[in-house]
Amino acid sequence: MIRTEEFQELRPLLFSIAYRILGSVSEAEDAVQETWLRYEATPTQPISTKAFLSAVVTRISIDVLRSARVRREEYVGSWFPEPLLTDPYEDPERSAELADSVSMAALLLLERLSALERAVFVLREVFGFSFPEVASAVGRSEAACRQLAVRARRHMDAGRARFETDRRERDELSERFFDAFRKGEVAGLRELLTADVQMVGDSGGKAPLWGKGVFGADNVARVLAAIVPPFARIGGVVEPHELNGQPGAIFRDRDGKVLNVLALDIRDGRIQMIRAVLNPDKLGHLGPVADAWAVMREANQARRPD
Repeated sequence: MIRTEEFQELRPLLFSIAYRILGSVSEAEDAVQETWLRYEATPTQPISTKAFLSAVVTRISIDVLRSARVRREEYVGSWFPEPLLTDPYEDPERSAELADSVSMAALLLLERLSALERAVFVLREVFGFSFPEVASAVGRSEAACRQLAVRARRHMDAGRARFETDRRERDELSERFFDAFRKGEVAGLRELLTADVQMVGDSGGKAPLWGKGVFGADNVARVLAAIVPPFARIGGVVEPHELNGQPGAIFRDRDGKVLNVLALDIRDGRIQMIRAVLNPDKLGHLGPVADAWAVMREANQARRPD
């Protein structure tokens, strides 16, 4: 009973570690479950349950990531992380690091790191583990982990934007964006986008997609403005929702099934990137998934004049 209670108390942390290493909700949940099975089978009680479980989930996640990367190299089109509605782990002393590290942009930067660099960065920079704890978790010396951390920080800093948007300003901007989006206002959308804004989707070849992406404020505003009116006519709903700690929305069909999600990347008071996750394999944890092809056909019919 004590082991069960300790594990349940640490489960949010274990999931959050695994998700940041893997970028996948389903794989992170599997890693946490495997961690419990190994903990349950351990004959002796660890001195530190947190250190032991964190090390186990980290090593499992490293192994899963290495095999997952082979599949990702063969992935059709752009690959994005599985969207996360809420991060279960909270730590007031590291709230900024936690929020930043779970964004789509940060997770995609982490994809550039080796599996070991990624694990070291997540444990050390995001969750504040000591180097002895990190070394124990990844099975490397402290000196090696310090080198891995330096390389990981260098890669992350090189790709990270140098200007941030205030959270309140960000939320107000996203509210204006989705208001203009629902109304199909090209001008209203355009003024909220950076000149070089990009809209890119991850369908995995399993859902409708607008080519390799839409680029530039005019093009993105026009495509966005054309989406909602026919979608709304067939009962579709755009539901604003925080995704990966950033403003976004879930698209649902008339039956409430999930069609896709949009995640906004806001910098310097403008939207610089819009990422859409449309691959049905990445949406199941959000609820029943809609038939995107059928919804598109119906929306196209609604677009045509009577």
